[in-house]
Amino acid sequence: MKNDNKEQKTSIDKTLAEENKQTVEQQASETLQTDDTVDQRVTELEAQIAKLETALAAAEKRERESLPRKEAEIENIRRRAKNDVEKARKFGLEKFSGELLPVIDSLEKALSLVERSNTELLPMIEGLELTLKSLLDTVGKFGIEIVADIQVPFNPECHQAMKLSESDEVQPNYVIKMMQKGYKLNGRLLRPAMVEVSKGKAES
Repeated sequence: MKNDNKEQKTSIDKTLAEENKQTVEQQASETLQTDDTVDQRVTELEAQIAKLETALAAAEKRERESLPRKEAEIENIRRRAKNDVEKARKFGLEKFSGELLPVIDSLEKALSLVERSNTELLPMIEGLELTLKSLLDTVGKFGIEIVADIQVPFNPECHQAMKLSESDEVQPNYVIKMMQKGYKLNGRLLRPAMVEVSKGKAES
């Protein structure tokens, strides 16, 4: 009887030992699988981190490269704005200046026609001369220049030829007479000077 109990106990112990062995092996297998999963996840995360770092580096590079270009664009805008302000300051009086030219022409015309030998007219003549001088001095302060030189080469940019005349004293294509003065505003033509221009003599 005792032997039977002993054998039965031994069988149970073997069974328990086998079950424990299987359990340990299963746990070990699960642990290995878990470790593999963790390693795979870590690898994926490292790959994502590397990708993000590459994208960040590229973005920083683009930003560094675009910064000088943006600064250049801002400087160009600032320069254009400054030029526009300068042009507005220089040429804002263009229309007003143009309206003054007929007044100057009238004063000069009156002075050219008045009879200076008549002493009674001298006070009026002096008044006209002072008025004309004051007007020319004033407009000159705002950048208005007179185009009235003669014996200079004809320049289509500031002269308008009204007449061609033969001349022995002046070489061809020179201004020999001023018929109406021209004017510039800060270098820009307001009105061309109307002139008589020399030409070569026709061959007989």
